[in-house]
Amino acid sequence: MSEGEPDGSVPPPVTAAVVAEPAARLGGRNTMMAAEAPALDAEPATVTVEAPAGDALPARDRSVVGERWIARVLRVGAVLSGAMFVLSLGLEALPGSEGTHVAIDQLRKAAASLLLVTPVARLGVAGTLLGLRGEWRYLAIAAGVLGLLALAVGTGIPA
Repeated sequence: MSEGEPDGSVPPPVTAAVVAEPAARLGGRNTMMAAEAPALDAEPATVTVEAPAGDALPARDRSVVGERWIARVLRVGAVLSGAMFVLSLGLEALPGSEGTHVAIDQLRKAAASLLLVTPVARLGVAGTLLGLRGEWRYLAIAAGVLGLLALAVGTGIPA
């Protein structure tokens, strides 16, 4: 059964003359001649938008890609650090031996270090991505902060 009237019959097509007829009964004011009225049966106009030439992404797409990389770095750092902490808790359930205690200690130190290094890695990724986009000021600030962190760690922790 086709779409149309409730009894299943198909209504007649709407033409310009049918549309102009009620307007003509209004007394000639704001009326349109049937020949002037657009055909309602015609295909709708379509506009084709072409993609930009080359492999260049629009600026918004590039920023979304950059944000995804930053989010990925933070997510991977947090998940790996959490997994190391959970693994160290699982190792505590094993019988206590010297090797188990060393493994637990090493896992917890590595997890804490990874948790602290994750925001530094995020700063490095953000600085690099913004530098590639031409944000030289942010790149210089990120490099300066990373340099100061390296200087502080290098001089503050004796070997």
